[in-house]
Amino acid sequence: MPIRTDFPPAHLTDVGATCDGWEYTTRFAGSNLEHSYEMLRAFLQEEGYGDVPIPATVKELLMFKAPKRLRQFRLFDDNGYVHNPVKILFPVQGPHTRVLELRLYNEQATDHLLRFHGIISTKP
Repeated sequence: MPIRTDFPPAHLTDVGATCDGWEYTTRFAGSNLEHSYEMLRAFLQEEGYGDVPIPATVKELLMFKAPKRLRQFRLFDDNGYVHNPVKILFPVQGPHTRVLELRLYNEQATDHLLRFHGIISTKP
């Protein structure tokens, strides 16, 4: 079953992915950023998120990455693309970015939209 219709339970740890019942997190690391993004896009399609608008290309995705000089001001904001219920983030790493972090959120959770946008606590 796709994650979107059968969200994983809390305390899941599976091949580099974790889930607390509200947030499912995994990373994609290809030989380059383009390959990582291709894998991420295919994963989203397979898991039922094909209708969520995401950047069409890596070039578009990179437009959502905070410049290094501004990161100090973004301590609590996500560095990447965010569109409910998906976040595609650039984890902190060296100068050659090739890893993408994907976070999926349980749309069936109580107060999902308020929690996704950080308006109320993300604790279930």
